[in-house]
Amino acid sequence: MTDFAEDMAVGVEEEFHIVDLATRQLVPRAGLLLQQLRSDHFTQELQRSVLETGTTPRTRLEDLAGELTGLRADAVAAAEGLGLGIAAAGTVPLLDPEAMKISPDPRYEQMLDDYQVLAREQLICGTQVHAEVRDRDLAVAVTHRLGPWLPPLLALSCSSPYWMGADTGYASFRSMVWQRWPTAGPAERFESADEYDAMVKELVRSGVISDPGMLYFDVRPSAHVPTVELRLCDSCPRIDDIVLIAGLFRALVTRELHALTTGAPTPLDPGSVRPELVRAASWRAARSGLDGELVDPVEGVPKPARTVVARLLEGLRPQLEAYGDWALVSSLAAEALDRGGSAARQREAFRRAGRLTDVVDLVLAETRSRTRPRTRPASPCAAAAGR
Repeated sequence: MTDFAEDMAVGVEEEFHIVDLATRQLVPRAGLLLQQLRSDHFTQELQRSVLETGTTPRTRLEDLAGELTGLRADAVAAAEGLGLGIAAAGTVPLLDPEAMKISPDPRYEQMLDDYQVLAREQLICGTQVHAEVRDRDLAVAVTHRLGPWLPPLLALSCSSPYWMGADTGYASFRSMVWQRWPTAGPAERFESADEYDAMVKELVRSGVISDPGMLYFDVRPSAHVPTVELRLCDSCPRIDDIVLIAGLFRALVTRELHALTTGAPTPLDPGSVRPELVRAASWRAARSGLDGELVDPVEGVPKPARTVVARLLEGLRPQLEAYGDWALVSSLAAEALDRGGSAARQREAFRRAGRLTDVVDLVLAETRSRTRPRTRPASPCAAAAGR
């Protein structure tokens, strides 16, 4: 395991909604905002109401947290100077119909022509985590093994209960919108990069997608950098939750790579991984997030979310300790479980006064927060693991 734990860097791409501070509605102002920001870290996305930022690869989670904090501060400062707000959440509940505009880019315009309402309604934001895997054959082979362990990471990120002015009943409705794309969902098993690339070529030849970047699997080998990329999670209002997910994902990749290359046992036989069951577990996570039950990855039965997350954490303790991440990640996991998910906090904000503007204000405030991860004992999570 230590051969992969020496220097595996992680990076994060965040997507942010742009809202008007007066109306709290989603607005198509990304182009205007990008004129105020550095092009090396900020870019447009499919929708003109979305801003994307990316970190540099980091080996220390504390450094990742610091960079995320700085990039958010830059985006918030630039936005507020224009009367705009930056909202890190899977969805925001209020929108100006003008927000449903595609960014001026030939690729995006082709996507609109091809996919119609899927592209117009892509009013969602996600968090992507990249874990460095320099051997592309290994990057391809490990993706299938990661699938069953990802739904708890989605649950930790769920921040999209509202969609176009209504409570959907889901903790992550963003993931429901995302699943409409033809290449979204769990990854199948591929033994080599050649086999994977052949599949990509077949999909492009079919005309259903136009390029490898349109493979929207929950986890995939990146099309342009030597990483395995997690794409399942909502955008997270709190930086702490991003750091937690990044730490857990890196530990998962490390554990499964070690097992793949050495034959070491893992809690779950990769040969038994069924995409249908992974998809079902992801739906369960999207439905209730941290506030209900999740599907236990090993037993395949429902268990309280607190128990599933705590067992995942404890199972990754060797990898987290090898990176020096155990104290930080276990602390953040305990805090996330005690605090509850963003979806629940948003609903509570609405219940207090019955105003969706209060929901947006909560997300804006949490996105602006500059708190950094703190190290403390992990007893609440450790106790949960024994329940």
